[in-house]
Amino acid sequence: MATDATDLMAKLFQDHASQVTGLFGGLVPKEGTPEAEGAVHWAEIASRMHSIWTDFQVEQIGKAKDGQGHWSDPLKWIATAESVARQLPLSDPEVQQRLWNDAAGLINGVLAQYGLGPDAREEGVAEADPALPRSDGRFADAEWRRQPFFAVLHQLYLMLAEQVVGMAEQVEGLEPARKAQLVFATRAIVDGLSPANFPMTNPVALEAARRSQGETLIRGFENLLDDMRKGQLTHVRPGAFVLGENIAVTPGKVVFETPLYQLIQYTPTTDKVLKTPLLVFPPWINRFYILDLNAKKSFVRWAAEQGVSVFMVSWKSADASMAEMTWDDYIAAQVEAVDVVRGRLGVPSVHTIGYCVAGTTLAATLAVLARKGEGDKVASATFFTAQVDFEDAGDLKTFVDDQQIETIGKLSPEGYLDGRYLAATFNILRGNDLIWSTVEKNYLMGEQYPAFDLLHWNGDVTNLPAKWHRSYLRDLYRDNRLVVADSLQACGVPIDLHRIATPAYIQAGREDHIAPAESVWKLTHYLAGPWTFVLAGSGHIAGVVNPPSANKYQYWTNPASADTLEDFVDGAEVHQGSWWPHWIGWLRGLDGTEVPARGKRRPGGRGDKVIEDAPGRYVMTR
Repeated sequence: MATDATDLMAKLFQDHASQVTGLFGGLVPKEGTPEAEGAVHWAEIASRMHSIWTDFQVEQIGKAKDGQGHWSDPLKWIATAESVARQLPLSDPEVQQRLWNDAAGLINGVLAQYGLGPDAREEGVAEADPALPRSDGRFADAEWRRQPFFAVLHQLYLMLAEQVVGMAEQVEGLEPARKAQLVFATRAIVDGLSPANFPMTNPVALEAARRSQGETLIRGFENLLDDMRKGQLTHVRPGAFVLGENIAVTPGKVVFETPLYQLIQYTPTTDKVLKTPLLVFPPWINRFYILDLNAKKSFVRWAAEQGVSVFMVSWKSADASMAEMTWDDYIAAQVEAVDVVRGRLGVPSVHTIGYCVAGTTLAATLAVLARKGEGDKVASATFFTAQVDFEDAGDLKTFVDDQQIETIGKLSPEGYLDGRYLAATFNILRGNDLIWSTVEKNYLMGEQYPAFDLLHWNGDVTNLPAKWHRSYLRDLYRDNRLVVADSLQACGVPIDLHRIATPAYIQAGREDHIAPAESVWKLTHYLAGPWTFVLAGSGHIAGVVNPPSANKYQYWTNPASADTLEDFVDGAEVHQGSWWPHWIGWLRGLDGTEVPARGKRRPGGRGDKVIEDAPGRYVMTR
């Protein structure tokens, strides 16, 4: 069987080489042949690509920088691949024989669908719809099944990917953290080696080049070099979105600012509003307008329509002036923002929301206020996909060993971490969706970028104070100290989460790969006050940004006592659509007192000094 499969694959490779030669083999014109006209055209394509590459190289002279990140340095990726290979039993003769036998069986089985090989029912008679043993969205295009070479190629890849990742999962003798790193690195490398990511092994890209007479190659090459210039993957058509014009457009004013943040107050849309205002703390690793993408998706616009006075913190993207900022500065900023809103509207307390890392910091802020006897400044705390216990924090924990934390320091000579490094890290967590699909569509096939507001936000990176970021990774992700009473302190006050008596609403995403629902659930173990937990459909972003008008996903509630997330889900009731109405019902249930929306409830009115229109300057700094 093995010999038959080898002979058949040799013939398939020869056929594929002939097809590729037919497409690209005329790069050098051959005078006097019928292919001369086509050869001249492909020679022009090659010349244009060479010219583009030469111009790029001239631009880059003198721009090279030391300390390239792992994600952009091919030599380091090769070293990673070698390290992974050394830990897997790939050199074991029994493993090699098993892989060879499985591959031979797969090849013969696939080729039989095309009327080829010893297992074919009738030589040369192909099945109308080949029944391939494995399916994957990366190979959904019919081109992957039209020719037996590509059918065998992608099926072999999928089989080997399964087995190699399986080997990593079965490695013994490693501590759990190292084992997780090995599995993650193995998956990342296997994903990167997909035949869909290379022009000569991607039939969809080859067909696009043939149909366009090479123009897709030019566009794709230009897309690649543009991204190399800026050191970041492009996911959205440049210029498609302009802050304040067609994204982040909810009306409001910047009413306060410090060197670390601006405070935005949004204009009310109802005659009466809840007396207790809402203050939102977005993550400083992203821009705040994930909660204000457009009129249909905007959480802040929707909340204002529900009669809530909404304030939003807009964190400044870090620069060298913020090199010494730490945990204390962000907690002090949250306390300050609470006091500014209270003073501005003359109210005793505010409702708060903390999203992701800002939710983690909100928990610490509440603990600080509780220790100081000032917990009543916050009427409620809502946590969007926020973790405080990092024992089971998901794939991000693979980036927090001592070597990687030290690397952050090397990448931050001016005291701040370039946001592109963090963006690359999050892209790697969903490599097929955020890296390799872009490589295929925009580099190999030269497709135009879409105009997608969520992807625009995802690429609008922010810089981080490196000192604070390293401490966050070390103290929280690696050492899990936030849940140890008085192990950490801020603003001179020891932090004990068990002191938090503030009513809490905790939202988690069922498919969240950044803050896994099981990890978010653990917040319920540390609160002294009443809490409500809601499990939302989808993940870290779509699970939060899910307006009722979209009528998408679902959410689960369970008022009964539950010790684990599994217990919660077992007794939960599922509700279709957005959880936002459930949240506003909970918020109004705490205190439904309303007041007229006048005076400083309407920012920028008579006698009200404001700084500028929303979305403000800070969100536009790079």
